[in-house]
Amino acid sequence: QVQLVESGGGLAQAGGSLKLSCTASGSIASFNVMGWYRQAPGKQRESVAIFTTGGNTIYADSVKGRFTFSRDNAKNTVYLQMSSLKPEDTAVYFCKAVAFSPYPREYWGQGTQVTISS
Repeated sequence: QVQLVESGGGLAQAGGSLKLSCTASGSIASFNVMGWYRQAPGKQRESVAIFTTGGNTIYADSVKGRFTFSRDNAKNTVYLQMSSLKPEDTAVYFCKAVAFSPYPREYWGQGTQVTISS
């Protein structure tokens, strides 16, 4: 069973930056898709940045140009660099990993709270 552990959340001011990390208990190279999602109070969980093994990263329109996904296979860690933060970025941020082989499966982290003050 793979475990994903997020870290790096916290309180920041609008206009500031935070960098989230998600470390997997196994090799992230085995995953076909890895991504960051967020869920604000009273809202549905939404995708923020999704990376596929094809090398493409898909960003939500609301974060394009402000957030950057990256990965370090040697550390089994993916990151989300968040800049120019806005109060509406306040949410719990989750890491997700998806593998298709030998059977479809997905894993979620426990989430990390990000709070942006105005």
